[in-house]
Amino acid sequence: MTRAALRGILIMVLLTAFAFLSGCSEDKPSGKATVAEFKDTYGKDDTWVIHWYLCGTDLESRFGAASADLAELEKVKLPSNVKVLIEAGGAKKWHSDIGAKGKTAVRLLYDSEGFHELGKVKGADMGDPATLADFLKFGKENYTADHHIFVFWDHGGGSMSGVCYDEFSERPLSLNDIRQAFDAVYESSKDKPPFELIGFDACLMATYETAHMLEGLTRYMVGSEEVEPGCGWYYTGWVGALAKNPALGGNGIGKAICDSYVKGCEKEDVDDSITLSVIDMSKMPALKVAYDAFGIEALEAAKKNPKKFFSAYARKAKTAENYGGNTRKQGFTNMVDLADLAKESKKQLPNSYKQLVKAVDDAVIYKVTSFYRDQGSGISGFHSYDGDRDHFAMYANQISASLPHKYLYQYLLYGKLPEGTIDNLKKQLADDKKELEAQKQVAQQATQAKSAPAKGVFDIKALEDTPVGVDKEGNAEVKLAEDKLDLVSAIHCNLVSVDVKKDLILYLGSDGDIKADWDKGIFKDNFQGTWPMLDGHPVYVEITAMEDDYNLYSIPIKLNGEECNLQVTYSFKDKSYKILGARQGLDSHGMADRELKKLKQGDKITTIHYAMSISGNDDNFKPVEVETFTIGDKPQVKDEKLVDGSYGYLFEFLSPNGDSALSQMVEFVLNKGEITTNVQ
Repeated sequence: MTRAALRGILIMVLLTAFAFLSGCSEDKPSGKATVAEFKDTYGKDDTWVIHWYLCGTDLESRFGAASADLAELEKVKLPSNVKVLIEAGGAKKWHSDIGAKGKTAVRLLYDSEGFHELGKVKGADMGDPATLADFLKFGKENYTADHHIFVFWDHGGGSMSGVCYDEFSERPLSLNDIRQAFDAVYESSKDKPPFELIGFDACLMATYETAHMLEGLTRYMVGSEEVEPGCGWYYTGWVGALAKNPALGGNGIGKAICDSYVKGCEKEDVDDSITLSVIDMSKMPALKVAYDAFGIEALEAAKKNPKKFFSAYARKAKTAENYGGNTRKQGFTNMVDLADLAKESKKQLPNSYKQLVKAVDDAVIYKVTSFYRDQGSGISGFHSYDGDRDHFAMYANQISASLPHKYLYQYLLYGKLPEGTIDNLKKQLADDKKELEAQKQVAQQATQAKSAPAKGVFDIKALEDTPVGVDKEGNAEVKLAEDKLDLVSAIHCNLVSVDVKKDLILYLGSDGDIKADWDKGIFKDNFQGTWPMLDGHPVYVEITAMEDDYNLYSIPIKLNGEECNLQVTYSFKDKSYKILGARQGLDSHGMADRELKKLKQGDKITTIHYAMSISGNDDNFKPVEVETFTIGDKPQVKDEKLVDGSYGYLFEFLSPNGDSALSQMVEFVLNKGEITTNVQ
């Protein structure tokens, strides 16, 4: 997005002083669970060890979340044949006296007699695969049992970023790290894996790449596609279920984890956008075949017409359910639901989409979802929403990631698909050794090339300053010919306020609220002279997701002095907004914030907008604090009328590789409820 061009447009068009703002645009809904019952698999006297890798991070040091889960565990009266082995560390402060201090982790055992300290681990880096391997080795050598469960606890960042971010070393475990640690201690076996269940009490980890990484290590996997709330899994519930019935198999335990998770989130009133799924690892080979076939068909289609394919495919990826926010202000996790993406792409990829949907449905044997996350199948995968080469390199470096999809996004970002790539790929997938060699080669290329200059497939700057007209009804509209339309994956409306006296351009936000006819290439504004306001105060909004029944928005604010993003939904049925809560964006390591803070009476809110000067040399908007106020007992967001004045409106064209361009600007003049549209 060229900000210098934006300033030039504004200066040319604005002939009058601008004022300040403008607009685009219950009862708690219930979630749903898969209907499934699982018969007992084992004997009631079988022995169990739950291995709990408890990386506290700021979830513990700031909020005491790890200590809260330990307290939940302590409410369970275990039988003699069920034990919980714990390694706790990675947090600068602990809210319970468990023995962990500083960089020293502690090993604990919880059994029928309560907690026992087993020893200290000095200098433990919970983000180091060697620390994980040492804990695995300790458990294997000292705590044999008929069945084993392993639980990772902490922040998660999906396939790119991994899980378990140590607060001292500032290092997470990547998927490669996890596999390296398990392989150092256990021999993998698809028929007799060492673990009955491996789970992630962390955000965004129910991914294809995670599950494929665990093949041969576990019968079942449990994880969440979406960001988990701070309360996470409910340990009293699911460990209690195993304590009452040690005959449960991993499928039944997974169901207990999911069901108790919902109850725990409902208790904390954070169940609006939760997901959790149980994956049958015996179905992963079939899922790999289906997902690879989907990627190969995508490559073949892209080779025929890269611009047309990638632009249409990216549009479908944006409408498919995706997780973690994926906006400029929140950051990008680049995780999309696999089956939802396949269904959305059925016209482009007619030969493989059904196979992928079926393979996902077969693999996910149980899941729970919520009203605002109800399209998820239970398994997500990587999609390059932001076109960031560093992020692609992080993904490409994971050995468990799909090789065809690595080639696909490499083609998107670098614009190169050497002759013979697809034929070679098919041969590589037929030979495990050749596939591993190709995986390493693609990872190396992605790492080396991420800083090299390249246009990729798209040059969206061809749409910079696209002319805007006015139709018979007074709507601003742009028309794109087919060759220009093939550059675009999405079109948003952008709203700015310009105060000539203050020499200030204030960027108010973006939305998908436009009238779009993709077949004809005609796009019109839907400006109504209103804008979302929080308790009457204008806010910056950024659209996160557009679904059939609702939109999701993110609003940057300071909550009691701490920067975060207010999560807000808009229901088309009720024509109203709902505030879900506030959480921080992704950190610099791609870790999602689990702590969803509910607004309460007396909270101090500072609205954050983005601004630049009209006359200066700055080419980018910078965050500015606009208003600070105290909210009442019933805070709400709703569309409210803007004061009379003039507002700048631009169409933003986004390409599949994350770049964007702006149209010429439209001036909307509000005067006593009437809207006048002016274009150049």
